[in-house]
Amino acid sequence: MKVKEIVKKMKLKVVAGKDFLEREAKGGYAGDLLSDVLAGSKEGDVWLTVQVHPNIIAVSAMKGHCAILITSSKTIEEETIEKAKEEKITILSTPLNTFEAAGKLSRLLENGG
Repeated sequence: MKVKEIVKKMKLKVVAGKDFLEREAKGGYAGDLLSDVLAGSKEGDVWLTVQVHPNIIAVSAMKGHCAILITSSKTIEEETIEKAKEEKITILSTPLNTFEAAGKLSRLLENGG
């Protein structure tokens, strides 16, 4: 499923990386500990997190995530947004908590809607 379809179906806000919504989401990974995300997430994942600092961009770029989904309406640091633009990383945002967002994303990816 393309990131743009996830944005539409989950009513997500695109914070950065609007030009990269055609990327294919192959799965998802929920985690806030960067070392855990580095070890466990996969290329093509949508990464769900409450972390908003610039280091998330480096992790996402290294792993080849299709997008980062910031949950719980966290305010994203401006430096993070700028770094995402530089690294061509899509940042999405939702008021849902990580549990709720992960459940919706999982159903979408499994059932196509």
